[in-house]
Amino acid sequence: MCASRRRSNASSVGITSDEGEVLDPEWAGAANNVCGSLHGCRDAASVAERFVRAGWRSRSSSWYGFEVGTSWCQVELDPVEGPDILLSGVVDPRRIDELAGLLDHFGLTYSLELYDGDDTLVREIRA
Repeated sequence: MCASRRRSNASSVGITSDEGEVLDPEWAGAANNVCGSLHGCRDAASVAERFVRAGWRSRSSSWYGFEVGTSWCQVELDPVEGPDILLSGVVDPRRIDELAGLLDHFGLTYSLELYDGDDTLVREIRA
């Protein structure tokens, strides 16, 4: 699925893209409402690259992490010790299935949690 995390920060330059849609102002000021894990995937750069090929924006947000986004979703992809990448950010709740569908299309195993404005879990998706 994903390559190892041996890429240097310099390799992330090719993964940076400003060509996707900008996050809608409705969601730009919203608190994080989605979190999850991409299982068995150590390289956030390869995942960010998949989002870019799907038309999303991407930028390096840390040595190994990336922020990816479109008009209805913006998430951080942060590798952790072990074989997973943490995903957290904001998504239009009406489009959580689109995010899950994209992860399915990428061939990833994942878990997502969607929260409402009161931090109550309203939906959980595992694939």
